[in-house]
Amino acid sequence: MKRYGHGLVLGKFYPPHAGHHHLVRTARDHCERLTVLVCASSVETLTLEDRVAWMREIHPDVLVVGAVDDIPVDLQDPDVWAAHMAVFRAAVPDSVDAVFTSEPYGEELGRRFGADSVCVDPDRTLHPVSGTAVRKDPVGNWDFLEPPVRAALTRRVVVLGAESTGTTTLAHALADHYRRRGGVWSRTRYVPEYGREYSELKLAELRAERPDAEWSDVTFRSADFPVIARRQAELEDEAARVGSPVLICDTDAFATTIWHERYMGTTSPDTREIAAHGRQHLWILTDHHGVAFEDDGLRDGEHLRPWMTARFVTELSRSGRRTAVVTGPREERLATAVAAVDTLLAEGWHLADPLPERR
Repeated sequence: MKRYGHGLVLGKFYPPHAGHHHLVRTARDHCERLTVLVCASSVETLTLEDRVAWMREIHPDVLVVGAVDDIPVDLQDPDVWAAHMAVFRAAVPDSVDAVFTSEPYGEELGRRFGADSVCVDPDRTLHPVSGTAVRKDPVGNWDFLEPPVRAALTRRVVVLGAESTGTTTLAHALADHYRRRGGVWSRTRYVPEYGREYSELKLAELRAERPDAEWSDVTFRSADFPVIARRQAELEDEAARVGSPVLICDTDAFATTIWHERYMGTTSPDTREIAAHGRQHLWILTDHHGVAFEDDGLRDGEHLRPWMTARFVTELSRSGRRTAVVTGPREERLATAVAAVDTLLAEGWHLADPLPERR
């Protein structure tokens, strides 16, 4: 294949998948420099900003730019072509030597740019996937997606509750349940509670100074909780990038806002701000009724469990978070949780269709 100075790849990348990345890498290998133009319409669910960020992460050696293009596609109408070209030219003002596509319109696009048209794998033989297929069935096309796209599409489930109400036990059981389904689900990840690790570190630090120190001697400050919430969110995002279409989280930043109230007696604006940027979809609350309190060395709040459960219920409802409350024996709790997650997954991803195309 001929080598070019400036190449161009453009598309919706809604969402970007393996076929797109093969196209970009092929173009990059045959150009001195390459521009990728992401065009998004206002009706589409995934934002232009996200798609540009994903493409920049996946292809750090090319220039990725974005443009809003709300003009329906009509390949037979020269006026529509001209309107699209105005959008493209505004986003990519430099001259273009070659346009790389996998689409039939590539010849006309190249002509209008005054550039060669290079067609790459038009029959999708190397990567049998399309944006339409991914939007219709993200689960069935999960392996065609890169980590940042998976992180955005993963359905995130949070298990939370008061002390010693079986949250960790249920979260592990829930993750194991989906792993046993096999296939893409075998990669279901579990995100541990960072607050517990943080608490263990605080106790260890205190015992380095006072070997006889106990958990009751540990003191929390308000500033500790944003640190916990931020790291919890980071661990969640890291797991979502490499797991299955569902992620099981043992607590989240929202739960940390309630723990701040439990220890400090007030709300934490900083922790609430971190929680407000969360991407969770379902919260499973473990009821304290019928669960014996077990002191594992980092617990001292048996008397606070009814208050904490009530606070979780109130704040989950007030904030409009989708919630399932589990109670009863362990098997019943797991069954209730699985039913809630399955309902969430069955509802699909609700990715809006792009603007119609007339070819």
